[in-house]
Amino acid sequence: MRRPLITLTTDFGLADHFVGVMKGVICGILPAAHIVDISHEVTPFAVSEAAFLIVQSFPWFPAKTVHVVVVDPGVGTSRRPILVEAAGQYFLGPDNGALAMIYSRHPSRIRHLTASRFFLPAVSQTFHGRDIFAPAAAHLAAGTPPAKFGKIITDYLRPPFEKPQRTGRRAWTGVVLKVDRFGNLTTNFHIEDFPAVRTGPFVMIPGVHTIQRLVSSYAEGAPGEVVVIVGSSGYLEVATYQDSAARLLGCVAGTPVELSLY
Repeated sequence: MRRPLITLTTDFGLADHFVGVMKGVICGILPAAHIVDISHEVTPFAVSEAAFLIVQSFPWFPAKTVHVVVVDPGVGTSRRPILVEAAGQYFLGPDNGALAMIYSRHPSRIRHLTASRFFLPAVSQTFHGRDIFAPAAAHLAAGTPPAKFGKIITDYLRPPFEKPQRTGRRAWTGVVLKVDRFGNLTTNFHIEDFPAVRTGPFVMIPGVHTIQRLVSSYAEGAPGEVVVIVGSSGYLEVATYQDSAARLLGCVAGTPVELSLY
């Protein structure tokens, strides 16, 4: 039998003890756990970026993998910890939208984590990754049925970055989900939802900059030219060849993006 598999996605970085402590908690409960780091370099507090990373990553993992996503600017407040069952896998995180791109795209059961017997005995106000999500993940991966963690809820958060919002007959407003290390801007416009970008004229405006050209490879753009490309995830990216579109345009995760089709 394969080892229980748990992934971690956080904005904790690796300079502090936070990630190591979460792994210690998991291994203390489930020594056989195989822990995979998806990323600990999510931009601090960037919930939409975490949502994008986990929805891109989970399909490559086997059934019953437990995914822990902790980007949690509301830690210690009334925001709820939740457990999402979707696509044959499990997802644990705060009810702040970090798991929204999972449950907006896949049939899901979503539970409010309330069974404190699966938490650490003392729960702090500032480190729920250690005190709630890591131990709950270990118990879940060890075989505890999801129903034992809490009741199903339907009033979970549906943030606007899930999908672009229609603003006109052929106009939408979206957002930059992530800036990758090359400075490419991944938007929340998916080519399956906007196939006309391939076949007709369009205008994309990240921030205040207008772009009207779709390319099939990064190198197709002229030096210094900012273009649109369909990324490997299927989402439209704003890019420039061998330079940073984020730097050139002054855009970050969360920057509004407008799209108009003609």
